[in-house]
Amino acid sequence: MKYIASNLLVFFLFISTILAQSGRTGSYIIEDITMPEHLDAETGGVAFFPDGRLVACFTRGEVMTYNPETKEWKMFAEGLHEPLGLLVESNSEIIVLQRPELTRIKDTDNDGIADRYDKISDSFGISGNYHEFNYGPVKDKDGNYYIALNTASSGGGFRANPRGELNLMGRDSTTGKKQMYSVVPYRGWVLKITPDGKTIPFASGFRSPNGIGFDDQENLFVTDNQSDWVETSTFSHVQEGKFYGHPASLVWDQKMKGINPFQLPIETLAQLRTRPAVYFPHGIMANSPAEPLYISSDQRFGPFAGQFLVGEMNHERIVRVMLEKVKGEFQGACVPFYDKKGIHFGNNRLAFAPDGSLYIGQITHGWLGAKGLQRIVYTGKTPMEIATMKVTKKGFEFTFTQPLANSNAIQKSDIALRHYYYKYQKKPFTEHIDKSNQSDIQEVEIRNVTFSKDRKKMMVQLPDLKAGYVYEFKLNGIRGKEGEVLENNLICYTLNNLLP
Repeated sequence: MKYIASNLLVFFLFISTILAQSGRTGSYIIEDITMPEHLDAETGGVAFFPDGRLVACFTRGEVMTYNPETKEWKMFAEGLHEPLGLLVESNSEIIVLQRPELTRIKDTDNDGIADRYDKISDSFGISGNYHEFNYGPVKDKDGNYYIALNTASSGGGFRANPRGELNLMGRDSTTGKKQMYSVVPYRGWVLKITPDGKTIPFASGFRSPNGIGFDDQENLFVTDNQSDWVETSTFSHVQEGKFYGHPASLVWDQKMKGINPFQLPIETLAQLRTRPAVYFPHGIMANSPAEPLYISSDQRFGPFAGQFLVGEMNHERIVRVMLEKVKGEFQGACVPFYDKKGIHFGNNRLAFAPDGSLYIGQITHGWLGAKGLQRIVYTGKTPMEIATMKVTKKGFEFTFTQPLANSNAIQKSDIALRHYYYKYQKKPFTEHIDKSNQSDIQEVEIRNVTFSKDRKKMMVQLPDLKAGYVYEFKLNGIRGKEGEVLENNLICYTLNNLLP
């Protein structure tokens, strides 16, 4: 009994220490992972081997493994060129996307150190522009890999001897100082790469797609970062052959061969464009979203299965995305998931560990951010949060993770609501991207608020709904049955389509 009591005391002290360090005593706790000395811990990718070891790549070129039980770090591979994503194939094999290629790295003698590096594909261009980052890979059920490629920065030039065909129609002027550009293939594209290395252009129109991931139905989603032509950061359902807004990449579309995409009328580009499923309002929800991570039904991470977590670089925040299909298209809402309270900036890469905890790899890479790894653990206590938000014919329906304490105490005046839309337009890169991109910002009247009998649903009725608008809610004064205040009361719904 003394032994059991002693171990319980140690466990209690451990949890208490983590809680004290994290500043959060509710449903989730956060801790910092101690990094190796002398490592520049800008994290480009995070994943887990089947045996439970974490594997991470760092922008200086290292790939290292970490044993969560022993806290031991070990070098797995090195000498890579700016790796910004990895995928685990087995306990001895990973796929890494570095600047020059998609690479298979394998430990053939099982000593824990890679000894074989094989190129899968380098069938994309490199102009030498500093901003030509590469993201991914992710893998479908047929074994195909998907990667996303950045456009080049208008703030930098390119070398005289680029890799790949050079096409100057992929930038908007002779100087290239106005907008992001794509002068080598396939900058601004998502590419599909078959198991034998064949590279297939898949979808175009991205500016800085620093996040790519599948849901459990093999729907592919990509986050894109705001800039010229990208009104505010986005979360898009990516489908083959579709165009997502930034014209530079169209220069590599065979259907557009010989056409300067920057000379096309905005109306033509708008007709070609597929709208994002969700907008992240800039300066409000997210400024620089990164990797999306799907929460599957077997994840032990709270009541949010079927939704995505999205890293955010410029806020001390992880964002949660909830989707629904209306008229056959995805749309939905974004809400802060973990906001401040111990989390750092630069939240770039996300991965669930075998024990159900969430590991977060952080990066600065010349912008606002941090370095290293953090871990978020679900304590098993149900948080007081918005579980889902759905459009109705007359407004929106909110479902909460807990019954409300007293629905009669919630008044229309407790709900702040406004709507606005983001105009698709050419906007020079040099202009500051901020909340001024919002058009027709209007406070919206709440006509009526009703509740379900179990007090878990709240229906908000509005005078009318406008397709193409973002509806930004702040739900004030809402408490759960145990008296807990709604943890995150800001939520933004992208209303692409109205219910029929």
